[in-house]
Amino acid sequence: MRILSVKYLLHCVAAGMFCLALLPSCSSKKYLQEGDHLLTDVRVRSDSAHVNVSSLSGYVRQHPNQRWFSAVKVPLGIYLMSNPKSSSAFQKFIRRMGEAPVVYDSLLSMRSQQNIQDAMRNMGYLHARVDRVETIKGHKIKVKYLVHPGVRYYVDSIDTEFEDTSLIERVREIEHETLLRKGMAFDANVLNRERSRIMSHLQNCGYYKFNRDFINFVVDTLGSPRDVHLKMIIQKYRDNEHREPVSHPLYTIGTVRFTYDRANGNKLWIRENVLNNSHSLFEGELYREKNVADTYSRLNRMGAIAATNVHLAENADDSTVLDAQIKITPARLNSIQLSLDGTNTAGDLGAAVQLTYQNRNVFHGSELFSIKFRTAFEAIRNLHGYENQNFFEYNIEAGLTFPDFKFPFLSRAFRRRAQAFSELSIAFDSQNRPEFHRRVLTTSWKYRWGRGGGRHSHRVDLFDLNYVFMPWISETFYEKYIANPESRNAIIAYNYQNLFILRLGYKYKYSSVGVATPAGIYGKNAYTLSLNLETAGNLLDLICSMADTKRDSQNHHKLFNVAYAQYAKFDFDISKSICLSRRSSLAFHFGLGIAYPYGNSDILPYEKRYFSGGANSVRGWSVRELGPGKFIGTDGQIDFINQTGDLKLDMNVELRTHLFWKLDGALFIDAGNIWTLRDYKDQPGGQFNWSTCWEQIAVAYGLGLRLNFNYFILRFDGGMKAINPAFDDSERHYPLIHPNFKRDFTFHFAVGLPF
Repeated sequence: MRILSVKYLLHCVAAGMFCLALLPSCSSKKYLQEGDHLLTDVRVRSDSAHVNVSSLSGYVRQHPNQRWFSAVKVPLGIYLMSNPKSSSAFQKFIRRMGEAPVVYDSLLSMRSQQNIQDAMRNMGYLHARVDRVETIKGHKIKVKYLVHPGVRYYVDSIDTEFEDTSLIERVREIEHETLLRKGMAFDANVLNRERSRIMSHLQNCGYYKFNRDFINFVVDTLGSPRDVHLKMIIQKYRDNEHREPVSHPLYTIGTVRFTYDRANGNKLWIRENVLNNSHSLFEGELYREKNVADTYSRLNRMGAIAATNVHLAENADDSTVLDAQIKITPARLNSIQLSLDGTNTAGDLGAAVQLTYQNRNVFHGSELFSIKFRTAFEAIRNLHGYENQNFFEYNIEAGLTFPDFKFPFLSRAFRRRAQAFSELSIAFDSQNRPEFHRRVLTTSWKYRWGRGGGRHSHRVDLFDLNYVFMPWISETFYEKYIANPESRNAIIAYNYQNLFILRLGYKYKYSSVGVATPAGIYGKNAYTLSLNLETAGNLLDLICSMADTKRDSQNHHKLFNVAYAQYAKFDFDISKSICLSRRSSLAFHFGLGIAYPYGNSDILPYEKRYFSGGANSVRGWSVRELGPGKFIGTDGQIDFINQTGDLKLDMNVELRTHLFWKLDGALFIDAGNIWTLRDYKDQPGGQFNWSTCWEQIAVAYGLGLRLNFNYFILRFDGGMKAINPAFDDSERHYPLIHPNFKRDFTFHFAVGLPF
């Protein structure tokens, strides 16, 4: 009955969408004034195949109403459901959710025509022409911009003229990086980039007042039908005080001082030596624009500073000396945050409360001290044979972050360039389940730093120690899964004993758009790449070897009578977003991870094993429900640990589009699985094999809705299984052909985009 009601609801939604799609064709006329026309289609076409017309659509000033997935105008249909004469809150809300009819504006159309023509001429089609074709049918209008590019011009020769000869040497320093080449297609955009390139170099060589207006280009077609001669002229300095042009002045940095709000008796809250080590402006050095930008970056990343303003002024005694005044504004130094979260682990509902205290200037050097207290409760269902049916967790974590590279033997110059953070943390986690009690003590020392405006980021985990100990295991759990030789589970036996994990790790991440925003990217092409490497146990293995410790009955070395894990792990992840239109993009993702236990370990620790399924993986399965390989879980109480592996593959493609209001939509296809590298008897069918792995790749498809609030996204994804490698029979192996909604559908709720 429940499945029938869901199917009935889906049919109703589909019927409603169909009606909304038809609504614009029959109701938009009454929203138009006399003589108005509804703009239904805008296209840019060219009579030359060499012109990329898709790049010209950005110059169009007026577009028709948006279509969901380039198909139906649902937002317009929603708007037309409202009563424009009503000012009630409900009617206003309907109009905000929808999109008003786009009334054709001839002035905007003329500007679009001119913009496209100017763009074509800037790209070297100096005699390009654009015609505007309007097709009117009733109260609707379609507009087509037909581009006649004509002949494209190419650069035949390039000369440079220096009115200011003092700049010759500096410009020649970067001559090998020039964007101008003989034989290149003439492009005004390239000329502008060349201006910016030279300007940036000169501003970083002390020429504080040099700007792009001092670089001009003379373009001569020489009477040729397709060749141009370029002359770049670098002019002398001119300002209101000099009637005659002079050589560009060279500036140096004078005094540097910090100022702050002294109202109400405020004192300097950060040590002066910390501030002096956090800027890049030094007395006597040449002015460099990049040093000003670096000063902003360094100071703004300090948690104790809310805002920074660098003001440069000419010295009263020497106009070529720039005195720097750096004004800083204090941030809120102390904060307390209380959060309440709902949890859902494989259908078991619960709640968690977290209290966080932060001090952003604990030692008056913009150090961040934080301490977190967290407690969680979960009601566990379908667990039989145990006295208690609930899960309790208590966690305390303290951290200290320094805005510097705290490491001996590093030069001061390197510390300045690195812009690093050093992080010390210690945490204790207590978990009480009906089957066992588990305690985890963690301490770590890490470094992280970034370069290139947030595009490159690095993290080194120099020291990360985890001590896992099990103070109590229930007799039922112990006898069933650990002690009984017939049902003994090797993975559980290994992960439910005391264990040391001492690891060293490095992570690199690159983002082509710098610091990414949670809102995602619809308006530009971008990609991100990340690499992660880590090893564990090698140092402890060396200590045990030097101490000549004996191995136990399972051939494991122990330190303080506790075994330690030894493994190597590698993760690679890349995602790419391609802009399709102003409101749509196509996103791709590929992820690969492999971890190999060796030496003192035959099995990976549970925290380091991979799982598949869930909101960020193959969305036709719930988290830890897929794999490894073609493994099928038979014990719901321990499948959460059996459905993990040593190798993971994720492949995703997602069509994202803005729908209306704050609602975005997505169509997606996911594929992947996990495998084990060894043949474990408790995971039959889970071992990776080159000849059969392609048959064990699971595939899912689905639809997603996202509430996009710019600073965060609430995501709702519904995934359907398409290929299920766990089964051999055709109906269950290919649910795409034999769909069963109850069996194959999975709903996910998450925060943020999946990749």
